[in-house]
Amino acid sequence: MWSLLNIELLKIFRRPRTYIAFGAIAAIVFLVQLALKFDGKSYVDLLLGNLNGSFEFPDEFKHKLLNGYLICFIILTALLIQMPLLVALIAGDSIAGEANMGTLRLSLTKPVSRTEYLMLKFLASVIYTIILLTWMALLALFGSMLIFGTNDMVVLRSTGIDQIPASDVLWRYLAAFGYAAVALTTVAALAFLLSVFAENSIGPIIATMSIVVVFTILSEMNISFYDDTIKPWLFTTHMVAWKGFFYVKATEDGVTIPGSIANLPAILKSLVILFGYIATFVFAAVWVFRKKDILS
Repeated sequence: MWSLLNIELLKIFRRPRTYIAFGAIAAIVFLVQLALKFDGKSYVDLLLGNLNGSFEFPDEFKHKLLNGYLICFIILTALLIQMPLLVALIAGDSIAGEANMGTLRLSLTKPVSRTEYLMLKFLASVIYTIILLTWMALLALFGSMLIFGTNDMVVLRSTGIDQIPASDVLWRYLAAFGYAAVALTTVAALAFLLSVFAENSIGPIIATMSIVVVFTILSEMNISFYDDTIKPWLFTTHMVAWKGFFYVKATEDGVTIPGSIANLPAILKSLVILFGYIATFVFAAVWVFRKKDILS
């Protein structure tokens, strides 16, 4: 089985389009870091715009605010919205690509069941997703730490400002990236399911992104009817819950409590819902593929 998984990974990384995602992420991260390196003060002023009327922030505070931890948070907020497309490019091609090339029927002559073959394909897509996310982590987190240094991290919330000590930040990013891996795996599972139905990879990729866009719009709409019925069950609603790792508890004096998470049960609930989506999509893909007539 390990040798078959290696073959599937080799198929993925032999395609030139696989590296488009790595190049796109590197370009976006570099451009954001470059812009904030030369004009970070303007961004900080914009970030604090709603609070400047009530509080006076010295330049020293603004300088400390713009450190590698905050830069990474900014990059994650922007990139994790775009990454579903990069994940769908590979996962949506898993089965449909084989059918389009006419090699799917030949691949099933290997001494593995259809279920095992499908799970190997999905596992290869998950590994690709994790590698892509690791690449982003190296550039966005460690690259920003190298360029901007580290300091306490300030997170703006609707209820005020949380200041997280530098010694209490790194583990939060590790947790956030782990959560993001689950969120992106959900998108990969959806694209993988749609790939089973198609004979060409373009269809599953476009369909996946259409679903993500529609669900995201519904997740962002502030309509009470949606809030109570639809939004709690959309996977896009829970994909951004990684931010919860940076919302901390505080004492009555407003001092943040190191190691605390303001609403851990909500994060765990979102995680369970995402795993439920992954299991449903993969089970449906296996069920359909086992009954499908393979003619190509």
